[in-house]
Amino acid sequence: MLWHRHSAWALPACITLFLVLFTWPFTAHTDARGVRRSSDVSTTRVAATDPPRKSDNFTEVVQWDNYTVFLNDQRMFLYSGEFHTFRLPVPDLWLDIFQKMVAAGLNGVSIYIHWALTNPAPGVLDFNDWRALTPIYEAASQAGIFIVLRPGPYINAETTAGGIAHWVTSRTAGELRTNATDFAATWPGYINEIIAQTKPAQVSAGGPVLAVQVDNEYSQSPIERAEYFAQLEAAYREGGIVVPLTYNDPGEGRNFVNGTGAVDIYGLDSYPQGFDCSNPTNWAPVVTNYHTYHEEVNPGEPWYMPEFQGGSFDPWGGPGYDACEVLTGPDFQDVFYKQNWASNVKLISYYMLYGGTSWGGIPFPGVYTSYDYGASIRESRALSAKFDELKRQAIFLRSSPSFHKTDFIGDSSGTIPGVSLGGSGGSAAFATFLKNPDTGTGFFILRQSDSTSTGNINFTITLPTSNGTLTLPRTLPGIALAGRQSKLVLTDYPFGASSTVLYTTASVFFAGTIGARDVLFLFGDADQGHELALVPKGADGVRIDNTRVQFASSGTDGLTTVTVLPGSTGLLTLWDSDTQLVLFADPVTAATFWAPPVPTGAAGFTNFWQFGTNTTVLVGGPNLVRNASIAGSTLALRGDLNETVPLTVVAPPQVTAVSWNGVRVPVESNSRAGLGRGILTGTLELPSSVSSIKAPALTNWKFKDSLPEATASFDDSDWIVANHTQTNITAPLYGDGRVLYGCDYGFCENIVLWRGHFDGTGSETSVNLTINGGTAFAAAVWLNDQFLNSTEDVNAEQTTVLYTFPEGTVNVGEDNVITVIQDGMGNDEDDNERSPRGIPGFQLNTGNFTTWKVQGKIGGYTGYPDKVRGVLNEGGLFGEREGWHLPGFDTSSWTARDLSDGLPSGGAGVGFFATTFDLSFPEDTDVMMSFQFDTANQPYRARLFVNGWMFGKRVASIGPQSKFPVPPGILDYHGKNTVAVALWALDDTAVSPTLEVVVDGALDGGVGPIAVNNPSWSPRSAA
Repeated sequence: MLWHRHSAWALPACITLFLVLFTWPFTAHTDARGVRRSSDVSTTRVAATDPPRKSDNFTEVVQWDNYTVFLNDQRMFLYSGEFHTFRLPVPDLWLDIFQKMVAAGLNGVSIYIHWALTNPAPGVLDFNDWRALTPIYEAASQAGIFIVLRPGPYINAETTAGGIAHWVTSRTAGELRTNATDFAATWPGYINEIIAQTKPAQVSAGGPVLAVQVDNEYSQSPIERAEYFAQLEAAYREGGIVVPLTYNDPGEGRNFVNGTGAVDIYGLDSYPQGFDCSNPTNWAPVVTNYHTYHEEVNPGEPWYMPEFQGGSFDPWGGPGYDACEVLTGPDFQDVFYKQNWASNVKLISYYMLYGGTSWGGIPFPGVYTSYDYGASIRESRALSAKFDELKRQAIFLRSSPSFHKTDFIGDSSGTIPGVSLGGSGGSAAFATFLKNPDTGTGFFILRQSDSTSTGNINFTITLPTSNGTLTLPRTLPGIALAGRQSKLVLTDYPFGASSTVLYTTASVFFAGTIGARDVLFLFGDADQGHELALVPKGADGVRIDNTRVQFASSGTDGLTTVTVLPGSTGLLTLWDSDTQLVLFADPVTAATFWAPPVPTGAAGFTNFWQFGTNTTVLVGGPNLVRNASIAGSTLALRGDLNETVPLTVVAPPQVTAVSWNGVRVPVESNSRAGLGRGILTGTLELPSSVSSIKAPALTNWKFKDSLPEATASFDDSDWIVANHTQTNITAPLYGDGRVLYGCDYGFCENIVLWRGHFDGTGSETSVNLTINGGTAFAAAVWLNDQFLNSTEDVNAEQTTVLYTFPEGTVNVGEDNVITVIQDGMGNDEDDNERSPRGIPGFQLNTGNFTTWKVQGKIGGYTGYPDKVRGVLNEGGLFGEREGWHLPGFDTSSWTARDLSDGLPSGGAGVGFFATTFDLSFPEDTDVMMSFQFDTANQPYRARLFVNGWMFGKRVASIGPQSKFPVPPGILDYHGKNTVAVALWALDDTAVSPTLEVVVDGALDGGVGPIAVNNPSWSPRSAA
């Protein structure tokens, strides 16, 4: 993930005719590394059966030329989105996200694997439960989506230490991410396990893994870094990874294209809007040099963008993710994504497509618990308006194999042969001309020259077609282009088995064959006019009358010009015959349609569009169509419903019946006037049991103090003595040379407590402490039983404070103790993964500390007891060490106290509140639920545990997050649920938190049964 160092903030498929199997020999030569590299590929017109050029000799299954990759000799446009399974630790829900991606038209998913979560301690590999890779691969195969696997070891991703295992940051002295001997000894176990689990899941073995990325966003210089990449590549190849190895450059740095460590397919990450969501309507201009950069750097490879902006992270104190959704909304997707198309990018992945939750200790200090990202699929798993735009684009790409191989002819920054822009807005318009050298199809990608403009323009375009040079439109005043809008004008565009559009100024949603009919589904803004010309086919064909549509035949060539006038809404049928169907809709209506792949029983990649099936149907109405199958005359659909909707189905003629989630739906053929033949209509009813779902109230809270350490009498004899005098992290700032960094003692994450003892003489009046917890951390300090002060800073990694002792608080001639509770916000993820979390400096005004003790989560990173939830779930609070947050812990002896009453003392401290509630939802219902805290600015922090999982860190004095989505699988939809809140009052101000459960949405459908894996409490002897 490309982060803030670069900005102010942090910075069908068509028919078989076009799925030609390539069997000719490839042309290749050997580069200096002995790897077979592609020879130069001419941009001149070539035959439709041109062979793929291989760039690697490890497998015949995946090949590539300068246009695209090939899988089993079929050219593919890899259209992908990022999803991190560790941010949704419920394996049964991974299929949910994959199915939603495929439903949007994507054929790829990019997945980071987190080293720290799977290799928590030296020699310990934990790929169990939600850390397992096999369930990822199985779910991807079931959904029909290819994987680009990105296991790091470094991943960035706004995660602590960028994903590097915490133990590595403290136990190695050599520079991380280089060929330094001690670092080079840390990662092979992890990478070898990745290889072992991934080798049988590669596409070469029939699995979904298409490529593997080497590390993440790095510089090739100095040579130690390049050799580190070479070591990783050698490990992959020697271990049996045969698919292409890729890389994602964090900018136009030309890293790992050539030389030591160079990968098979180079890619570029780009986040043109940056990461400041506080001004979401402010746009940066589109980047205009992508194509030029590619032609200069790696023209013999396909143009790959492993990460392009799909949203934005939001920092502590930020405006919230709804603003990030606006910043990167549907208009951004329309303009910036199509600019990438115009740059001839043919492999691309959007970061993020589903962000999820940075639960526990996963986040780095710059972000809070939610990793919603303003993405197309929101954190709750709900589909956003961005998802609609993504689907309109992706179904077009899936439907348009002629777009998968295009030459860049030119754009408005220079001369475009045979193309000019005119009319009143011609000077304000910008065009890019791409052309398929085999089919002659022209793709004219249009936007405003000022991509940030919010004004409207109207213009004409003169362009070449197979019918000669035309000036378009011919029946309308011009092509209307709204501010922050982009369009494609297509010429000689083939669809179905034998149909072609001479041109269209309307956008293509879907093109392909359904049954015996060539089907074209167009769309365009309702307040604009649109025009197309085609040869209607079918002797029995009819034009469907509509006052907003005009038809004009052009003579003996059989061409008919169809004009859709402004004001056209809903679904219109323009032409209907037994061999051809042409539909038009406004964008909102088009987005209600789905084109699910229908498996045909073909061997190999059965569920994958293009490679296992080219059969589909069109389904309009539901919130989501997950999959479809045809048996005899029945079309069986499965999906989600959030309201009662009309159902519209375009299916092969043998389909006369429809079922929805296993229940027969009454349908009629052409029951709605004007839709045309072969279109089935009906109604999908939302069950009242779904619409009436309510959230339970949280009552009967129990309370117990969770900071006994802040008393002089607390026995810390079992704590670890913090007496190290050497560290690999960074030298202490001041003190007596003792190192007080939590990770040096195995306590690398979440809350860590320190106790410094000294013998009182009566001269001690203060202590100077430098405390480091990462951006937006907090710390509080006590002397014996007396609270001294707390510190919190949204902008600072550490603070230095002189804590003054109130008169009479030092016990003369006795042991005295300074207690520090420090909130660890995670390690930095760039250049300082070895973050000095703890106390870098300490000094009494007179005298010295006799002993320092430290305590973090029980067992540290070597002996933590909760192996299911894993190494990053817990911290060092007394209640966490005792397991008070876990289901089944007996709170019967606790005090009855409502969370809103705060701590009994009314002052600084930590207390645990716990309660339970029951859920009993109908089967086949997907309920999206969140826990909502108060939104007031109060000096408290709270950790939210749901069934033992730390799924929220509320910082009420900084914000912005007060609402925490929790998925099923963490929540038990059919049983008892335990909620625990560790409330930390930062000072002597009384706080009054509130918490309620809310229902964000309820769907009839869902992905299926969700297993619950929430181990209950058992005695913790080491606590």
